[in-house]
Amino acid sequence: QVQLVESGGGLVQAGGSLRLSCVPSGRTFSTYNMAWFRQAPGKEGEFVGAVTWSGGRTYYADSVKGRFTISRDSSKNTVYLQMNSLKPEDTAVYYCAASRRPFYAPKVVPTEFDYWGQGTQVTVSS
Repeated sequence: QVQLVESGGGLVQAGGSLRLSCVPSGRTFSTYNMAWFRQAPGKEGEFVGAVTWSGGRTYYADSVKGRFTISRDSSKNTVYLQMNSLKPEDTAVYYCAASRRPFYAPKVVPTEFDYWGQGTQVTVSS
């Protein structure tokens, strides 16, 4: 069974940085588009960023553009989300997602992805 495992979440002060990792188990995801979504308490899920299967193109939500960077390391079969200049409003559970189907930026939606991780909590204190 395909699983995505996220790690790297935690508690950080505003202005700090965290790097999230997503490692798929069960198969190599080199041909999969990958994305990060997040969900804060009481709010709907929100697209954060996505990277194409080749790593050639990245897309970001306006709320994180310039602060977050998504990347993939095929040799490690890992996708990263580097988060800098964190704000309290970035507090959420962050989910990694994968799909071989295309996604349509800039309005990337969860239904375009087939596989999901269990999520990792990111808390930014003011």
